[in-house]
Amino acid sequence: MRHKAIYATHPNVKMIDDTAGAFDADGNQVTLDESLVSAKQAELEAAIPMQLLRAERNQRLANTDWWASSDLTMTAEQTAYRQALRDITNTYTSLDDVVWPEEPV
Repeated sequence: MRHKAIYATHPNVKMIDDTAGAFDADGNQVTLDESLVSAKQAELEAAIPMQLLRAERNQRLANTDWWASSDLTMTAEQTAYRQALRDITNTYTSLDDVVWPEEPV
């Protein structure tokens, strides 16, 4: 995660060596602003729970995509379930606290 934070905060960095430091495209060492890197790293880490929630939500939606095939008509329950999945990130922020809607049969 630290490498992503460095690349995000220092666009001139092209290579990172964990022991030697960060370097630009010409091989010159780049002085890192550690406060910027730390803040960006914290921001990236804080976003992980929501990313995991969205990934699980997207998988659940994908599992029901066939309901929306052109030769099928979704029931009201199926439509409501898929909408509830799409709306899940309006209410929850991580997999730890989410209550998933019940999939209709």
